[in-house]
Amino acid sequence: MATKRDYYEILGVPKNASEEEIKKAYRKLAMKYHPDRNQGEDKNAEAKFKEAKEAYEMLSDTDKRAAYDQYGHAGVDPNMRGGGPGAEGFGGFAEAFGDIFGDIFGQGRGGAAGAGRGRQVFRGADLSYAMEVTLEEAAEGKEAQIRIPTWDECETCSGSGAKPGTQAKTCTTCQGQGVVQMRQGFFSVQQTCPHCRGTGKIIPEPCTTCHGQGKVRKQKTLEVKIPAGIDDGMRIRSAGNGEPGTNGGPPGDLYIEIRLKKHEIFERDGDDLHCAVPISFPTAALGGEIDVPTLQGKAAIDIPEGTQSGKQFRLRGKGIKGVRSSYPGDLYCHVTVETPVKLTEHQRKLFKELGESLKKGGPKHSPSEGTWADKLRGFFNA
Repeated sequence: MATKRDYYEILGVPKNASEEEIKKAYRKLAMKYHPDRNQGEDKNAEAKFKEAKEAYEMLSDTDKRAAYDQYGHAGVDPNMRGGGPGAEGFGGFAEAFGDIFGDIFGQGRGGAAGAGRGRQVFRGADLSYAMEVTLEEAAEGKEAQIRIPTWDECETCSGSGAKPGTQAKTCTTCQGQGVVQMRQGFFSVQQTCPHCRGTGKIIPEPCTTCHGQGKVRKQKTLEVKIPAGIDDGMRIRSAGNGEPGTNGGPPGDLYIEIRLKKHEIFERDGDDLHCAVPISFPTAALGGEIDVPTLQGKAAIDIPEGTQSGKQFRLRGKGIKGVRSSYPGDLYCHVTVETPVKLTEHQRKLFKELGESLKKGGPKHSPSEGTWADKLRGFFNA
C-alpha cells in the first residue's frame, strides 16, 4: 500500500500553522482541484481534491491534529483508534467547504454559506419606551432624560462569565464553532449548537454575580431630544441603545413611543387644534368681542349678532406645525351658548317679558324654530 503524504505537506503549510492559515490553504487547493472547476483539465484533480480534503479534516480538528502531531498517520487511523473523521471534526470542514461551495457557484462571502461561519452572531433585540408629553411640549419640542435598562460588563468576572480563578472551555459538541452540522449526502444542514447555544464555550463554574452571562442588568440615563410638532403614536429611534448582541453581534435599537397627555382645553387633530368656547346668552344675541386661548397666548374673536350655539370660528396659523409640515395648522373655536341658571326673581321676570316679546315678533326672531315646526308638521301629516 502506498505511503500517505504528510498532511502539512499536502496543504503546503508549516506544522505551527494557525487554524486560519490551514483553512486558507485548503480553500485555495479546493478551488483549484474541485471537480466542478476542473472538468478534464487535470486528470489527477479529483484525487488531489480528496487528498486536500482529508488533510483539512484532520488538521482542522484540535484533537485529531494533536494525535497526528504525536503519532503521525497511525494516530488518526480509524482501524487503530476506532475514530476517524466523523461528526466531531465535520464542523470545521463543512464551514470551510461551505465557503468554497459559495465561491464555486457565485454565492460569495455575503451569502448563506458565509452566514454561519464560526460562532453564530445575533443582533440584539429592540427596546420600547413609552414617554408622555404635554401638548405644549409636543408643539415646542423639548430635551428630556430617560432611564432605561441596560447591560454592563460584570466586574466580578470581567465579562468572562466564569467564576474568578476558573475559565470557560471549548464546547466539545461543536468544537468551539457554535454550530453543528447534520450531513445528508453531499449537503449538510447547519444549526445552533444545543449544548453551548451558539457561544462555542462551556462554563463549568459560572460566576455567582452574573450567573455565567458575563454581564449584569443596570440602569442608564439617556438624553432624548423631542422634535417640535411630534404627535401621539410617533416613535423616536435611538440607534444602538437596545439589547446587546450575542457573540459580538450589534446591539438593537431603542424606540421611544410618544403618548400625548389629555389637555384641559385643546384637542389635537393632526396639525389643527379644536376647543369649545362658551359664550353668554346676551353675547350670542347682541354680539361682541371675546378672548380665546391659543398655545401662543390670547387671541380675540368678534362674535356677530345672533350667533347660534355650535358655530365654528377659524384662527389661521394658531395650530401646531407638525414635524413634516411647512406651515402650522389652524385653531377651530366651537361656540357653545350657555343657558343662564340660578336666576333671581327679577331676572326671571325679565326673561318672561323677553320671551313674550320675541313670541309676538314671530319667526323672524327664531328662524330655526320656524323651520323645525314646519318639519314636524310634515312628519306627522305624512
